[in-house]
Amino acid sequence: DDIVEVEDISNQTITILAPTSGSVLTTATINFSWNAVEDAENYKLQIATPNFESANQIMLDTTINETNFFQVLELGSYEWRVRAQNSDFQTNYTTQSFTIEE
Repeated sequence: DDIVEVEDISNQTITILAPTSGSVLTTATINFSWNAVEDAENYKLQIATPNFESANQIMLDTTINETNFFQVLELGSYEWRVRAQNSDFQTNYTTQSFTIEE
């Protein structure tokens, strides 16, 4: 029997590329982007408004295989977070906040 060992990625950190905290955007189509984590199988991406602590709404809660994701959002304040995961381990969420204005 072959034992497949899954790499422990729990101590790794995701590096956010965009949008970063404090960003003020003027477009409704947002490209969420981050650096890949070695040995991650996919990524858990969540978006809340205005933030996760006092969320009025969770806008998105999805698992994707890529390191970027496009989402159309309305004007307002948002917080987003992403974590890497594989079959046995996950990283901590990396969280950023941004605002969409006209």
